[in-house]
Amino acid sequence: MESQAVTSNAKTVERKLKKQKWNFRRTWQLHVLLIPALVLALIFQYGPMFGIVMAFQDYKPWLGFTGSEWVGLQHFITMFEYDYAKQVIWNTLVISVLKMIFGLIVPIIVALLLNEMYQMVVKRTVQTIIYLPYFLSWVILGGILIDVLSPDGGIVNQALGLFGIDPIFFLGSNDWFRTTVVISDLWKETGFNTIVFLAAITAVNPNLYEAAVVDGANRWKQTLHITLPAMLPIIIVVATLSLGNILNAGFDQIFNLYNPLVYQTGDIIDTYVYRVSLVNGDFSYGTAVGLFKSLISLVLIIIGYRLAYKYANWRIF
Repeated sequence: MESQAVTSNAKTVERKLKKQKWNFRRTWQLHVLLIPALVLALIFQYGPMFGIVMAFQDYKPWLGFTGSEWVGLQHFITMFEYDYAKQVIWNTLVISVLKMIFGLIVPIIVALLLNEMYQMVVKRTVQTIIYLPYFLSWVILGGILIDVLSPDGGIVNQALGLFGIDPIFFLGSNDWFRTTVVISDLWKETGFNTIVFLAAITAVNPNLYEAAVVDGANRWKQTLHITLPAMLPIIIVVATLSLGNILNAGFDQIFNLYNPLVYQTGDIIDTYVYRVSLVNGDFSYGTAVGLFKSLISLVLIIIGYRLAYKYANWRIF
């Protein structure tokens, strides 16, 4: 019996190998098309990874990688002993977690509201309006926000003045900067995430709604017991995959909006690394901080993928 099982397994493996060879012969042209992208990835993404060695050296550009002094984990120890580095990590966590929470809740609400619209012209118009900021870079949006939120003549402060409220320095106050960052991120990203959830809603079987109407369920109960459960798998996937970005609070956005007045609450790991390494020239310490962030993000991405597979039956690897 054991010999027959071994023979059967060997034949199964042989058939799979033959099938893979046959598939490769049919699609080898597609594999060839991947070669330029693979070469670019090796040169510009994997090649520079050799620079990680700077995190363990007292790197001097004129000495190079081989001539710089080896210091081991000294820069990582310094990072955890330096109070400002801890503040930067805390700022990153607070901003990214707020973005994750509201970036999940708001698009779900908007998608549910759009799904209830029966006038297709109005629905498409609203969807286009909220989707448009997604195509604009933070350089452009940053300039718009600086003008709109200016305490000296900005349209927002002008509107607040009509109600007797004193001008607020949204981008220069530690009390308001994080709120401004989260709301402006919602302004830009909500449109894209809304489309993802709308796609999940369109996959719901219309017969379920018809049956619910027969049973006397109103629109709220239909949303609560049919639409939301149908959206739950994609909600879980989006939520778990966003774990990998928990240390990525958005360099482009923060860099274009922040200033020295809000470093206390607005400085994140990416902007901190930029200033320390490229502006101040401390390449080794900046590399150590960036490597720490990358390793934590890698672990969280793996956890997110595993959770998405476990709870939503969705798998990448």
